[in-house]
Amino acid sequence: MPTDRSYIALNDASRARLEAFVRRCSDADLAKAMPAGWTVAAVLAHVAFWDERASLLAERWEQQGVAPTPVDGAHVDWINDAPKPMFLALPPRRAAELALVAAEAADRRMAALSDEMIARNASAGSPLTLLRAEHRREHLDEIEHVLGR
Repeated sequence: MPTDRSYIALNDASRARLEAFVRRCSDADLAKAMPAGWTVAAVLAHVAFWDERASLLAERWEQQGVAPTPVDGAHVDWINDAPKPMFLALPPRRAAELALVAAEAADRRMAALSDEMIARNASAGSPLTLLRAEHRREHLDEIEHVLGR
């Protein structure tokens, strides 16, 4: 049975949406306030963080052979809040650029996974989120709502 790689096209589409969004955003758009003390740029840095995490975990799993531990839902809030001050301190345009770089790296890493790694991920309960698109979509929808788009 062929390995399901439908996530690749979805990741590519979400990355293209992210790229288009960042390219059309002004610096004022990126600095706009979001709920809970975030800004548009800080939310993009948050997206970059989770894409970077996925890339790093995949790389370490391939190189060291140890499956990552899934994130416990009880810890997500503090994981998201801990780097928030650093995300807010980034120049907004730089945060947006980091989101693009991280998305490209994550998508490339996930697309390059061997059939064996994809099967191992599924057997381990999918600790790697191969489909990066959902997280990007969630936050881009939220951002575009705040910006009135």
